[in-house]
Amino acid sequence: MLSWGGVNCVELARRFGTPLYVFDESVIRARCAEIREAFLERWPGASACYASKAFLTMTMARIAAQEGLGLDVVSGGELHTALMAGFPPSRIELHGSAKSERELRAALTAGVGRVIVDGVMELELLAALAAETGLRANVLIRAAPGVSPHTHAHMVTGHSGSKFGLPIEGGLLEDAVRLALASPGLTLRGFHFHIGSQIFEKGPHVESVRRVVGLMGRMRIALGFETEELNFGGGFGVGKMPDVPGVPGAESHTPLCLFTDAMMEALAQECSLQGLARPAVTIEPGRWVVAEAGITLYTVETVKRLPGITYVGVDGGMPDNPRPALYQAEYAGLVANKADVPPVEKAAIAGKCCETGDILISETALPPVERGDVFAVFNTGAYNFSMASNYNRLPRPAVVLVKNGQADLITARQTHNDLLAGERIPERL
Repeated sequence: MLSWGGVNCVELARRFGTPLYVFDESVIRARCAEIREAFLERWPGASACYASKAFLTMTMARIAAQEGLGLDVVSGGELHTALMAGFPPSRIELHGSAKSERELRAALTAGVGRVIVDGVMELELLAALAAETGLRANVLIRAAPGVSPHTHAHMVTGHSGSKFGLPIEGGLLEDAVRLALASPGLTLRGFHFHIGSQIFEKGPHVESVRRVVGLMGRMRIALGFETEELNFGGGFGVGKMPDVPGVPGAESHTPLCLFTDAMMEALAQECSLQGLARPAVTIEPGRWVVAEAGITLYTVETVKRLPGITYVGVDGGMPDNPRPALYQAEYAGLVANKADVPPVEKAAIAGKCCETGDILISETALPPVERGDVFAVFNTGAYNFSMASNYNRLPRPAVVLVKNGQADLITARQTHNDLLAGERIPERL
């Protein structure tokens, strides 16, 4: 039997139902400890904000606060969740593209620590709101360094022409700096960049640092602006299998310092060459913190053996994990109640939705599978709960936090009545 956080997965499925998101609190806290030891304590002036879009509940916000991290939010909903969890507003940064007036106003009112501005129009709106309310905002401007790392095309965010930020070449970013410096209600602290997700190479991160330091030098010469802060973003890669003892096929965890040491060394070198003071640095790990902590449990409903392929149909799929369909994301898993039984065949793990693309795992080796078996998919802690939908009117799964043999429900499973909340039938019908 597969256990997670010291709890039998079959017992979790029986107690809480499936599909079920399960998070091992100890793994999350271990990643947070690594951030402190490998980055915050190693580099003076360093800070880290957990990128909450990867996975956010009030419980997760509370854990991040206890671990000394800041919180990166990208919407009014994420900001509200953080505030309701009691997260200190001064340690929150509001990020994201196409922020609404309501979201910017909420950030100003709450007193968030930083607003990461995505473009000139947003900067103009924020400046106007600051003037109207008499409140001030500490601002970073998001820059697109023009680097394209090796990852899925839909996960590249820092290339020229990206919808995110402003390109470092040309005049748009300089115009934004001028506007920020001229706005009484704004304090420009520096720049932000983020080049993508699931990046396993340090080279693109290092090249981005070099290019942004070049921007810093140009802004000092052109406008006299001294950059106080840089935000390196995140995007550090995570494998398919967790680095957890006892899990067959476990992969080595990707250490944070593989990326951050190289980036910080490049920053120090480039700043020295240009005669610039090294700015304070923030990172925004999200997936790297929670992906390996999470698994999703399913119940096997059908086994369909066709010529040339076998489909194992489970009671979830695309609504609780759209990433294979969106990004061709690859996952690994096993039959939780037959974890040590040798494989006898290969099969695809198929979801229950009316979509050909609703395949969670295209091929995996399995023991003899039967209806009622519990199937566990690994490394689903990031962007599964966050992206979940009600496609085919499937209720969203529950979320359970486990640690040292204890299991706590932190998000209840939706009911069919929950799906109808807010609906109205016009009287004329």
